[in-house]
Amino acid sequence: MLFNSFEFIFFFLPVTLAVFFLLKHYHLSQMAIAWLVGVSLFFYAWWNPVYLGLLIASILFNYSFGAAIVRARGAQRRALLVIGITANLAVLGYYKYANFFLDNLNVLAGSDWHAGTILLPLGVSFITFQKIAYLVDAWQGKTREYNFLHFCLFVTFFPQLIAGPIVHHRDVMPQFADRSRLRFDHENIAVGLSIFIIGLFKKVVIADNLALFANPVFSAAAGTTLSFQEAWLGALAYTFQLYFDFSGYSDMAIGLARLFGVRLPLNFHSPYKATSIIDFWRRWHMTLSRFLRDYLYIPLGGSRHGPARRYLNLLLTMLLGGLWHGAAWTFVIWGGLHGVYLLINHAWRGFVERLGLAGRLPRRPAMLAGGALTFAAVVVSWVFFRADNTAAAQSMLASMLGLHGIDSAQHAFANGLIAGSRALSWVMGAALLVWLLPNTQQLFARFAPALDSVQGAARLQWRPSLPWLALIVTLALVAIYRLNHISQFLYFQF
Repeated sequence: MLFNSFEFIFFFLPVTLAVFFLLKHYHLSQMAIAWLVGVSLFFYAWWNPVYLGLLIASILFNYSFGAAIVRARGAQRRALLVIGITANLAVLGYYKYANFFLDNLNVLAGSDWHAGTILLPLGVSFITFQKIAYLVDAWQGKTREYNFLHFCLFVTFFPQLIAGPIVHHRDVMPQFADRSRLRFDHENIAVGLSIFIIGLFKKVVIADNLALFANPVFSAAAGTTLSFQEAWLGALAYTFQLYFDFSGYSDMAIGLARLFGVRLPLNFHSPYKATSIIDFWRRWHMTLSRFLRDYLYIPLGGSRHGPARRYLNLLLTMLLGGLWHGAAWTFVIWGGLHGVYLLINHAWRGFVERLGLAGRLPRRPAMLAGGALTFAAVVVSWVFFRADNTAAAQSMLASMLGLHGIDSAQHAFANGLIAGSRALSWVMGAALLVWLLPNTQQLFARFAPALDSVQGAARLQWRPSLPWLALIVTLALVAIYRLNHISQFLYFQF
């Protein structure tokens, strides 16, 4: 079931809220939690009931192992942790990487092994990482509450079940245990619903319209020589499509959770305003970045063993982060590119510090130059992220570099893939929204919509007022009108 569907908006969500608050009204808190668990399982099963059993088995396994780790002592605790993590990675590896591994092995060995058709369970990557984080937190003594029903909700809570954010046990379990928090509250409803509608508008109006220009270009990249203009407009359209698709989903997840009085961690904070690649990864998919840092980069040694080891750890972390996104070499290359970007960024910072120039360069020009260079590097990397294969990505990048020539305005869109002027209008409009307006969390900063605090917009703040009500209602009506063109969120495939 998609957040941007009639079934979810007009049936699932109203019924879920009504029953939940009715149970809370009669002080049936545990039944209310059980109801949320039940509807979350139904939400997951809507996609494919076959994999509901896999999710339930995973919940039972990880709860049992987490409790066993807490009770164990000495070497037994580490052994249980290793077994638990290995089991989770084995499930992820089979469903997501078995065919990728066999296909590459067949190429190298000339063999013909196949695992058959394996349908990827929805959200398996996010769910796996969340449970690994839970086991590690249990091993480190960071978990404090072990109610099984609450743990089920921690794993299955439908606003963040499919595509994150990746939440920690310590972040949400106290909220589920706090009976005064999960209650009907006018502020929570107003804030949550407004954020959800803004996210819905981003997805179905902005992102899905940009997809009309990005998809034909990337589909044609493998078999057609694109013009310079087509390649750049297609790449930029996808760059902003992904931004508004993922930003829209992140807003909708935070808004939905807030309806129930729950605050999720922030996952998206204007990443295209970043002035360096380091800054970009502090803003893009923030919970994944923290997971890779805390559970991969630091265990590998982090920066504790000198610059060379630090750079190797960074590169390995980003390569594995790329592979996490998808079982294809395009994702590995994308991760590797960002690993190289980070190496260059850290090396440059070290160079500037050694010269004593840190803080002495003109701030405004440095930020503009850093922002432009960062955005250009990110656009190039998105080509690999989106392309069907490496050959298509290479062909598209060659067109973007002008290696296939730069056509005149009259012949730039001779392939008929997209209407150049319309595509340019959408891309420019998206760019203005990204760089000139505050993000959703800044608009709602005074109401603390997420666990992370952000600085609010100086002149533009949401408040319960008639002008804001009129704007939100307008966005809702336009978005609902567009629900006839339902499309899946891009990050659902991961």
